[in-house]
Amino acid sequence: MIVESSVIVPIPPETAFAVSQTTGETRLRWDPFIRRQAFLDDATAPAKGVRTLTRHRSGLRMVSEYVSYQPPTNVGMKMVDGPWFFAVMAGGWRFAALPDGSTRAVWRYSFTCRPRWLAPVAERVGRVVLQRDIDRRIAGFARGCADPAVLAAVGG
Repeated sequence: MIVESSVIVPIPPETAFAVSQTTGETRLRWDPFIRRQAFLDDATAPAKGVRTLTRHRSGLRMVSEYVSYQPPTNVGMKMVDGPWFFAVMAGGWRFAALPDGSTRAVWRYSFTCRPRWLAPVAERVGRVVLQRDIDRRIAGFARGCADPAVLAAVGG
């Protein structure tokens, strides 16, 4: 199953990409999904192979790994440990410059549920829940792209 949301933000792709990769208090200013997020294994910055621990506002936790990291155009992550009901969970961003200097940002989740016998129902429910979630997150991202404190933190 795939869910996707997009937004146009009035900043260049380099800045939009940087906002999407913020952590700590800066990330909490715009991302309604997370309660906490941290790099693992002594990593201090995102890069291919880096793992992160994310705690959802509901308390669920997920360890993800960057499978691609190509500023300023795209980034992808996959779940390596997380909620039992996800057999697979991955997400990614794509950024495209627009002629007026703004950026089209697309955020996508891809997932499958388990157990397999329950997946047809669970994935339909998951699609609705995750679509609502990703729509809220990308709206928060757009607010972050207009927030002076977030932009100052990324040098935008």
